[in-house]
Amino acid sequence: MITPKEILNKQFGFNEFRFHQQQIIESVLAKKDTAVLMPTGGGKSLCYQIPALLFDGLTIVISPLIALMKDQVDGLRLNGVAAAFLNSTLSANEQAQVMNNIRNQQLKLLFIAPEKIFINEQQFLNFLKPLNVSLFAIDEAHCISQWGHDFRPEYLQLAVLKKHFPAVPIIALTATADELTRKDILEKLNLQSPKTFISSFNRENIHYYIEPKRNWFAYLLKYLNEHKEDSGIIYCLSRASTESLADDLTENGFSAKPYHAGLEKQLRDQHQELFIKDKVKIIVATIAFGLGIDKSNVRYVFHVDLPKNIESYYQETGRAGRDAIKSDAILFYGRGDLVKLKKFCEIENNPAQSKIMLDKLNKMSRLCETQTCRRKFMMNYFGEEYPNYCGSCDVCLSKYEKFDGTIVAQKALSTVARLDQRYGVNFVIDFLRGSKSEKILDWQMKLKTYGVGADIGKEEWRQYLNDLIVMGYLDQEKGQYPVLKLTGKSKLVLKGEEKVILVKSVTRKEVEQKEQHYEVELLSLLKILRNRLAEQAQVPAYIIFSDTTLIELAEYLPQNFSELKKISGFGEIKLQRYGKVFLDVVLNYCKKNNLQSRILNKTPKRQRKTGASRSPEKSETKMETFELFKSGKSVAEIAAIRNLAASTIENHLAFYIEKGKIKVIELVSQEKIQQIEKAIQLHGDLSLSVLKNELGEKISYGEIRLVINHLKLGITDGKQ
Repeated sequence: MITPKEILNKQFGFNEFRFHQQQIIESVLAKKDTAVLMPTGGGKSLCYQIPALLFDGLTIVISPLIALMKDQVDGLRLNGVAAAFLNSTLSANEQAQVMNNIRNQQLKLLFIAPEKIFINEQQFLNFLKPLNVSLFAIDEAHCISQWGHDFRPEYLQLAVLKKHFPAVPIIALTATADELTRKDILEKLNLQSPKTFISSFNRENIHYYIEPKRNWFAYLLKYLNEHKEDSGIIYCLSRASTESLADDLTENGFSAKPYHAGLEKQLRDQHQELFIKDKVKIIVATIAFGLGIDKSNVRYVFHVDLPKNIESYYQETGRAGRDAIKSDAILFYGRGDLVKLKKFCEIENNPAQSKIMLDKLNKMSRLCETQTCRRKFMMNYFGEEYPNYCGSCDVCLSKYEKFDGTIVAQKALSTVARLDQRYGVNFVIDFLRGSKSEKILDWQMKLKTYGVGADIGKEEWRQYLNDLIVMGYLDQEKGQYPVLKLTGKSKLVLKGEEKVILVKSVTRKEVEQKEQHYEVELLSLLKILRNRLAEQAQVPAYIIFSDTTLIELAEYLPQNFSELKKISGFGEIKLQRYGKVFLDVVLNYCKKNNLQSRILNKTPKRQRKTGASRSPEKSETKMETFELFKSGKSVAEIAAIRNLAASTIENHLAFYIEKGKIKVIELVSQEKIQQIEKAIQLHGDLSLSVLKNELGEKISYGEIRLVINHLKLGITDGKQ
């Protein structure tokens, strides 16, 4: 019987699974309901496409992204997979042909919009009932949750799938969902004892920069001049802004088009098509653009205006670098955007949701204003731990000159106190700077701290106040008008008992440029060939091959079909279809430049360390713990004997649980195992801190880790 890995290689041209793909596929093949949270570009589609090819019947993929369906189907067909879509873009005859192909069992995957399923009193559902349906895949599953950032009411109807097809497994997939939304997805879809897989949210190849909004257009022009050959998306808040900015860029010699929901559909589709096919380099868009885009070679995403929440920001920046090549996400931030967006957070007759939306906006603002690693802030927001330094965001790439800011802090804290903790940031800044604004009353001008900060600029004061909030010397109430409040730490500063260190100036370090090992001229020739083939097939260029594949060709210079098979993206079908033409270009270039194959330099990605390569000291210390445990000693006793922390001993024993040499029940009670397993079903096993928060003080981190390793053993043994 063919295995998932053989399908991965033969049909899709990849040698290794990524993230939790293999475990997810095994869960689906065991006919278990499965929930998947995986970053954009992480390979979610393979999690249902591979099972679809291994199951006997039809896989139904439910997606709100009509614009993306054709690209997905074209890509599958180029890989030799029988796929089709059913949506409003097809004529009546074309739809009838698709239905006929379904009846005749000629399709493996069908892509369909949710509303299409329930039209005409669930006519389509009734059509499916007598057929052999193997799997329902629900893409963009966060759309079912009103707490998500992209709620779609039609998704709520998907709960009936379990009622009509109780034996058919469901896989729900999303790239962005916080804890509340994840819980909502599982409940609203009626998933039965689902297995949940949460892959890391970290997109290592994306570099995050948040820049001051002043002089943003000059910054943008400078960047675009340095990246003329790259494709990019620029997001604006309003429709008018997209059109005026696209015009301004065109006048400055750039290839740019606007995209927003107010444009006529024909024009909107035309602009999208030009961008997808690399005939236009820049699309200037509202958030209406992007959900239907699977373009892998977007090298940068700009936000001219502030996104409404971190989920949207993460998803929109995630449209860059889907091919895993280094890409930039740059946001221009000004506090004025925050004030504008607060008006959009008010949802009529729904104070609970309004409060959540406002809280999400305030966290987005905090991301922009923090002086800690941007990546860490985002990872923590999604419940994932991350080190304090990533080396690829503006904060980590900046050098900060610090100073003793105790007096500055005392001025600010004293002002908040004298104003009875009743005012927000803007009023406090105006007061400190001695503003003559009508908002400041006569009696307030007589207060001792009025005007004591006149020597400091507005933006500097804003940064200092934000730093004091981040450091816990000030608190900012939630709500539409967040008021500044003192904290327990404030008193220590006001009494002169604690020093406050603030940042005076920031210097940006240059990003280290990785040495290019590929042949630049050859890459250009390969792109020309790819574009020609894409024109002939009437598909976007990235569907033929991604930039990653072309870069590998230009780096490793394969000389025959055997070597070509080692290049990512060359499955059997594409090898037969396109192998010769790409190989000819590489061979001609090598002959002309007297170059040899470099395929031996190519090492498989994500190579696992073998047992022989492990540190002997580490193996020996684990073994010593194992032997003491087998002799009847408890974790506490072993920790005392070996003078190690109990958590270290638990880590050693977790290793042997995964190897099957210790049973988890020997270390964790049955009641706790059940509690931990339930939490893992809901939240996944990526973030121990999220699980610990859910389970409370009575269950330790070590016990959670032991149960996770026990469950891993079940997966590797083929047990569920």
